[in-house]
Amino acid sequence: MSYLITQLSREWGFLLRQKYLVVLLLCSFVLSAFAIYSGLSEVNAQQQTIERLKVADQSDRAKVQNKQTDPGMLAYYSFHLTYSQPSNLAFAALGERDIFPWKHRINLLALEGQIYESDAQNAELAQAGKIDFVFVISALAPLVIILLFHDLFANERTSGRHDLLVTTAKSYFALWGARITVRFIAVMVCLMLPFLVGAFIAGATALDIVYVSLLCIAYLGFWTALSVWWGKRASSAPRVASSLIGVWVLFAFIIPILGDLAINKSVYSPKGGDIMLTQREAVNDAWDLPKSATMEPFIELYPALAPYTRMSSEFEWKWYYAFQQMGDVKAAKLSKAYRDAAEKKYDLAGVVSWFSPPLLLQRSLTRAANTDSIAAYAYEQQIRDYHQQLREFYYPWLFYKGDPTKTALENMPRFDTPKQ
Repeated sequence: MSYLITQLSREWGFLLRQKYLVVLLLCSFVLSAFAIYSGLSEVNAQQQTIERLKVADQSDRAKVQNKQTDPGMLAYYSFHLTYSQPSNLAFAALGERDIFPWKHRINLLALEGQIYESDAQNAELAQAGKIDFVFVISALAPLVIILLFHDLFANERTSGRHDLLVTTAKSYFALWGARITVRFIAVMVCLMLPFLVGAFIAGATALDIVYVSLLCIAYLGFWTALSVWWGKRASSAPRVASSLIGVWVLFAFIIPILGDLAINKSVYSPKGGDIMLTQREAVNDAWDLPKSATMEPFIELYPALAPYTRMSSEFEWKWYYAFQQMGDVKAAKLSKAYRDAAEKKYDLAGVVSWFSPPLLLQRSLTRAANTDSIAAYAYEQQIRDYHQQLREFYYPWLFYKGDPTKTALENMPRFDTPKQ
């Protein structure tokens, strides 16, 4: 044990005397810390936005309920906040939360158009994304590993010390193993220490922390092993570095880009704009159609309301909201095709990720953080379920109950999602 400690101590001292390695490790630490800080700030901003909107949502709806008593007017002017709460790991892997909307305000009108109206934001910034921890680990950390290990053997050969070192060393570990271990531990500490601090601040569970740490250790261990193996018999450090960077470009950019292009070309998907257009055309056309064209298919969905479909005037709210739902029904096939295509694309991207370690790590961490497209579409389904609850609440008042009471309004369904 003392011999092992002596070898490791020697390599630590040797590492600290090489200023370019110290600077590289410090840059890694600063970059990781900045990514964690950015992630925590973004998640905190999202949480504050949600809390602020929840207060405003209740206040706005209370004002509408004080002014309006007619159920049709209440349903028209009352908006209901829905949101996707960021998880305790979201700070490390923001994933699709900067692309897919994570908050919506909906009313009782046709839902499809409301879902596919994304939050207004700078499209170029959304495309660029944010520098988070998973980006640093998956895309940038391999470069640090390459710079640390590409010249491990080549420099000794170039200087003429290699054969002498090999001959005089007591064991392989005494010479190379200790050096590899020390450098790997150093880079892991610099990259993972900010994450551990961020996880503590965010309240992540011990299981989540261990899972993410093991994934990162395995991923960086892969790049370390690849760098050591590639440079083991090389005599030119620049050649080793350029070859490894070429592998990094292949794994981190070329395979994901080509895979994405192939997936998008092979899987047809309707656009959100097509779904919105179909729904709105159905709603607009309903004004010119006989009332029976709306009410008959509507009653097939709600047979219990059949005795209350008779209209005594040209316009009644029950007919208005019935053809709003029929607009959603008309767009339902396209909407399902859109979701099915998205699911298929995600599954195919999973196949591609097995050929791209950076992409595989990103998918694993965003899944753990509940910030991937699966989480985004799960939130979309929560919106649909909640909107259906609102319909079931309002329809009896619209069709036969009359004006809702204050007690009934207090029992109106509320959207609530636990923190993931």
